[in-house]
Amino acid sequence: MRRSAAPSQVLGHVGKKPRFIPPGKCTAVCLKNETKELDQEIKLKEIDEKEGGASLLSKVNVQNHNENCTQSMESTGKVKTKTCFSIDKCGKAEMKTLNVPKADALYLPTSGTAKEEAAQEAPDCLVKYFSVVWCKASKKKHKKWEGDAILITKGKSVILKDMEGKDIGRGTGYKAKELDSLDEGQTLMVGGKEIEVMGVISADDFSSGRCFQAGIGTRDTDTTGVSQTNTKPFCKPFKNVCQPSTKENMLKDSQSCKPRHDPNASNSLVMPRPNASHQWMFNKAGLPVVDVVVDPYIANNLRPHQKEGIIFLYECVMGMRVSGRFGAILADEMGLGKTLQCIGLVWTLLRQGPYGCKAALKRALVVTPGSLVKNWKKEFQKWLGNERIKVFAVDQDHKVEEFISSPLYSVMIISYEMLLRSLDQIQAVEFNLLICDEGHRLKNSTIKTTTALTSLSCERRIILTGTPIQNDLQEFYALIEFVNPGILGSLSTYRKIYEEPIVRSREPSATEEEKDLGEKRAAELTRLTGLFILRRTQEVINKFLPPKKESIIFCRPTALQLDLYRKLLSSRVITSCLQGRLENSPHLICIGALKKLCNHPCLLFKAIKEKSCDPMSEEYDESSLYEGVIDVFPQDYTSDTFSETDSGKLQVLVKLLAAIHELNSSERQV
Repeated sequence: MRRSAAPSQVLGHVGKKPRFIPPGKCTAVCLKNETKELDQEIKLKEIDEKEGGASLLSKVNVQNHNENCTQSMESTGKVKTKTCFSIDKCGKAEMKTLNVPKADALYLPTSGTAKEEAAQEAPDCLVKYFSVVWCKASKKKHKKWEGDAILITKGKSVILKDMEGKDIGRGTGYKAKELDSLDEGQTLMVGGKEIEVMGVISADDFSSGRCFQAGIGTRDTDTTGVSQTNTKPFCKPFKNVCQPSTKENMLKDSQSCKPRHDPNASNSLVMPRPNASHQWMFNKAGLPVVDVVVDPYIANNLRPHQKEGIIFLYECVMGMRVSGRFGAILADEMGLGKTLQCIGLVWTLLRQGPYGCKAALKRALVVTPGSLVKNWKKEFQKWLGNERIKVFAVDQDHKVEEFISSPLYSVMIISYEMLLRSLDQIQAVEFNLLICDEGHRLKNSTIKTTTALTSLSCERRIILTGTPIQNDLQEFYALIEFVNPGILGSLSTYRKIYEEPIVRSREPSATEEEKDLGEKRAAELTRLTGLFILRRTQEVINKFLPPKKESIIFCRPTALQLDLYRKLLSSRVITSCLQGRLENSPHLICIGALKKLCNHPCLLFKAIKEKSCDPMSEEYDESSLYEGVIDVFPQDYTSDTFSETDSGKLQVLVKLLAAIHELNSSERQV
């Protein structure tokens, strides 16, 4: 039996086979040795290039007959083979190749490898959005879906959000191919919930929040009315022998139903005709479509922006701008005629309607602050007169019961305070239109006034306000929720989708991604609310106003005013104030005293008397300012003495008003 050779003899003898190397992971020592060998090969290659292609084997040190191993590398930088050079005593070398596992190889990635890895990672970073339905995980064949949701996929992870923007499920570790191939009808398990994909959502719809408001905020731009001949009424299965045929009835109705006013007349204001979808929803009886024309008695006195406002309000309360919504917010600045626009709308709808010449309204309710109740009644009388419409204004002498019992009145005007007192009686009346003047007081949805108005069954609601939003998005939501309930979803949905991203984007520490998301959500909120909110500024009427002229008139003070003025200037307080010797100089007190004197000495006299009656007052500077001033007034001067002869300003004002009145006595002077 032959004895096997020793390891040292095997390494020194060229004919002996090398020891078998298992394909397992090498130890740290092996990795260090291979690293040294690899570094040595790189150095040898550099030397070889410098010496003009000399053989590497000639540079190898053959001392102790050691075996030197190098690793051949491919262009990818991954070591594929291990090459051993066996050196004999004569310096001849024999090259042998051994396969080395990839796990044991040392990698030196090149630029090509980095590009390939980046290309592989790029698709994993793509974000996709899907509309899905979800339910709890079960093995039932017929699933009972619990609600809609939004699925967000990014790389190998997913996020499931409900329609309020809350996270209801998360998952990681999915296969990238599985998420990339998601399509309509496929199912997936996410955090104990089973989902089914309904469709793909674009990135713009998600960033703007439009996907969370499914079916809301889209306006049908087709405003062309359908002709009467194309509208087919419902035909009963049995013929009524007592009446003519349906076609004959339709022909008579179409001939008898004509616009109340001529739509082809000059300066006529004609409302838009309902489109096909509006007729399908609100004209089930198949009545003929008639043009709604504003009474020329009002239309001839309207400015262009007021005509646009009436058309806007008409489209909103008739449900033509947003499907199924009948509210509007008119947010024009003061002086643009919000009251007149509402009067024109009310009068038009009380007498006309788009279908079958039937009036769209029977009764309207106007709620306003107590100081404006009489003003609204006067405006109705000014533009329509008492012979056209009867308006009932609720006050201490006229109760709500009188309006209910009388069929003459079609419009009731009431204050917010009287509304709360008479809420039970008002709830018993069926109003078709609700107008809230100064509606910014409804910005809190929890107060009694808002709760009382919301309890009314009227769907058509209009808010008049000059300040629809005052740096508070929750107050803005309360106004919108009052006129069009549910159009922005619940309060929690509104906060998640709109308020929080918009507020976060305005913070100084906001990232670029948060700023971009906030801008898109703000743009979507503006687009959605712009369907039923109209705001114009004073610029729309500047062209109708005459050029502004300002005149400054200097009025000479009276003798009493001059004496009092000199006395005040000589006081210790004003002297110290002018010289800046006081640390806390009472500048405002001195200016206020001189201002009262310039307007009228009586105002200064009352201030001195009030300070003398209150010796414990903490305003020491003001008391010392008035020292000795009371002696300048005449002895018989009292606080009730108020004459224009004591004030230079009032003397000029009286003569100015008299001159203006002589020029034009019919104009009012403000």
